[in-house]
Amino acid sequence: WLDQSLAHSVAYDRLDLGWQHAGRLTALRQAKSFSNERTSEKNGGAVFRKLTLFVAAASTAAAVLVGWRMSGDSEITYATSIGGREVIRMVDGSQIELNTDSAIRISDRAKRREVWLDRGEAYFQVVHDERHPFIVNAGDRKITDLGTKFSIRREGASLKVGVSEGGVRLETGNESAQPQAVVLTAGQVALATPQGISFVKENGGDLKDELAWRNGVLIFHRTRLADAAAEFNRYNHRKITVADPAVANLEIGGTFPTTDVEGFAEVSRDVLHLRVTKSIEAIRIAR
Repeated sequence: WLDQSLAHSVAYDRLDLGWQHAGRLTALRQAKSFSNERTSEKNGGAVFRKLTLFVAAASTAAAVLVGWRMSGDSEITYATSIGGREVIRMVDGSQIELNTDSAIRISDRAKRREVWLDRGEAYFQVVHDERHPFIVNAGDRKITDLGTKFSIRREGASLKVGVSEGGVRLETGNESAQPQAVVLTAGQVALATPQGISFVKENGGDLKDELAWRNGVLIFHRTRLADAAAEFNRYNHRKITVADPAVANLEIGGTFPTTDVEGFAEVSRDVLHLRVTKSIEAIRIAR
C-alpha cells in the first residue's frame, strides 16, 4: 500500500505522528490540527496549499482523519486563483504549470499518469514513457503525449492545444459532431470545438508569445483592443471594458506585466488617444 503512491506514504507518516502525539494528549482534549504548506506564485507573493490532519484523543486512544480521499482511484486537486500561478512537480520528473484561475486533478494511482484539466490553462513538460502514457482529459477531449512540451487552454466548449516540442495526439469524444484524432508536432496549434478540430495558423514565435504568462507578462502584436482587454481580465479582479465596437477593433501592441492594467490604460489613452475612465473595480475605455 505504501508503494502505491506518494500520498499514501505521506498519510502513513502523519498517522504515525498522530499516534506519537496521542500519548501526550489529555482525555477528550479538543482536536489539534497539523498542516503542510506548499508555495505557489501569485502576483509575486506566496500562497499556501494546506492539507490538514485532525487528531482527537481519549485516554491512550487516537483517531486520525486525513484531508483527502484514501482510495486507489483517488485524485489530488490543484487550483489557482485569479492572477495566480503554480508549478506542480510530479514523481516521474514531469512538470505542470498552472496559469491564472485554473484547476487540475491528478490521478493518485500508482503508475497511472493521467490528469483532468477542469478549467483554465496549463503548460506540460512530460517525461515520456511508452509503457505509461501521459494523458490529459479536458471535457470530452483527450491529449496523449508523444514525448513533448505542450500547452492546453480550456475556455467553455473550446480547447486550444499548442506544442512547443515533440508531439501530442488530440482526440475528440462523443460530444463532437464528428469525432476526430490528429497528431500535432512542434510549432503547431489546434483548436477543438463541438464542430471538430481545426489547425490555427501560428508560427513558433506566436506560440512563444502566448506562453509569456509563464514569465508573468502578456505580449500583443497588432492585437484587437477588445481581445487584449479580455486577456488582462483573466488575470485581474479589476476589469477592463471596451464598450464601443469601433474602439474594440483598434489594434494595440506591446509587452505588459499581467497585472499592469494601469499601464494598459495609459497606452490606450496616450497612444490610441482614447478616453479612459477609472474606478476601484473597473477601467472603461471609449472614444
